[in-house]
Amino acid sequence: MLLEQKLQIRPSLRKLAAIDGKCGGFMDWLITLAQANFFKDLSPESRKALAEIAISRDVKKRELLFAEGDKGHSIYLLNSGTVQLFKTAPDGNEIVIKLIQPGEVFAEVVLVEQDRYPVSAVALTDCVLFLFPRRDLHRLLEREDFRNDFIAMLMRKQRYLAERIYDLSTRDVEERLFRFLREHYGTRTDIRLTLSKKDIAAAIGTTPETLSRLIQKLSEKGVLSWQGKEIELIGDKAKDE
Repeated sequence: MLLEQKLQIRPSLRKLAAIDGKCGGFMDWLITLAQANFFKDLSPESRKALAEIAISRDVKKRELLFAEGDKGHSIYLLNSGTVQLFKTAPDGNEIVIKLIQPGEVFAEVVLVEQDRYPVSAVALTDCVLFLFPRRDLHRLLEREDFRNDFIAMLMRKQRYLAERIYDLSTRDVEERLFRFLREHYGTRTDIRLTLSKKDIAAAIGTTPETLSRLIQKLSEKGVLSWQGKEIELIGDKAKDE
């Protein structure tokens, strides 16, 4: 399984600051940092300092980034693709904590609370990520502006986890499915999925079999059409959810 895979630092790792700015690479990464929720309010000087310590990494679909309990060496910013954070229950089942989308930071807890990753992370698609080494970030956290932004991000993450617990305990599977589609694909009614049904089922806290039965029921009711990777939302309930 995923936890048995070894994390390999491959040749795809590269220091951002080593990229020739004349090629546009370094400036593109600065723009990406500016657009990330966590980093967007930082001063240009702080973003430049981040770019100078960052490492770019390309990962393949289903590659394990780190396993729960691994020594925490970096925090991550997802540039493209989708990453799943999960915990493994005593019975071996994987409990999805969050699906990370481009522009989101994760694994930041290793900076302030503990030196080991509390969850596992796996790429659900081919991804490009930025790694920020823990030792270098500790130095940046001595800056008041950076430290304040970091605390604000932790508060946002705490609110998300509280909402996640609420959803799993109070919403039924149908409600969680439509909420997931709205969060990840916006208000579009024609959706091209990038995730498998198994991944979506895990993200909404159900089994693939239950999701398949729900899809069949919603199709029969004329609420949606789900063919392979294509979804069309038809009914008013789907649009208003």
